[in-house]
Amino acid sequence: MCQTKGKIFAPSNQVRLTNVAVVRLKMAGQRFETACYKTKVVSWRQQVEKDLAQVLQCETVFTNVAKGQVAKKAEFLKGFGTDDHRKVCLKGKLQVSSQERQAKEEVSLRAIACPVSNLCINPETQTPYPPTVIQQAMKNIHFSLNPNKNNKQQALAVIQQLAEVILIQWVQKRVRVTLPANQATRLHDKVAALINLESLTFDLDLRLVGTIKPGHFRSIEEAVMDPTGGLATVQVLSLKDDRLKDLTQLPDRSLAE
Repeated sequence: MCQTKGKIFAPSNQVRLTNVAVVRLKMAGQRFETACYKTKVVSWRQQVEKDLAQVLQCETVFTNVAKGQVAKKAEFLKGFGTDDHRKVCLKGKLQVSSQERQAKEEVSLRAIACPVSNLCINPETQTPYPPTVIQQAMKNIHFSLNPNKNNKQQALAVIQQLAEVILIQWVQKRVRVTLPANQATRLHDKVAALINLESLTFDLDLRLVGTIKPGHFRSIEEAVMDPTGGLATVQVLSLKDDRLKDLTQLPDRSLAE
């Protein structure tokens, strides 16, 4: 910076920007950055926003946005083989602050904790844990979020790990499985392996009543529906808590949400 006759001049290769989302790219050992509007970057990634001019705060590539240092032409040509700033602005990865990353992680943990709360109980009180308790327990075991698995899969995976820090068990649901007589002998053992049998009756059909873990409901359906051509039925008779839902009925949601 220099001052002459009351006027202040900034170095010609510096541009000062505020309230920016920094998008970075490293090429030929050199870091390059562009300054964007954060919400517009997300819309652009999702192909909602089509106008690049609405995404970029300026069509300039920097070596350091925070310091306003514009990339030198020689560095630019070495890294990209072109001096077209607009083309290079289409590349790069949005930098997420630690606060934003933590906030997204909290949302993801909560999305997993809610179905775990619905599926499990405290065996001493026979009542579900609040999602906040499950979420804190997940932090205590340092549960690692897996971006390649949906919330259903991660909820199932974390339940066994939570047993290390809290008393927890699957809530049981009571079901009735009805098998047509001509398939009863062949399918009985498959069903019996997935159900804690309470009663068995046989007249025109074979009926098995017992309790199962929520995750076994779909397994039982798959074991009996196709082999019987859809003639078998699997019915939920009761739940220990009306708020409980089969995990297979919950919608999928991703970590990027």
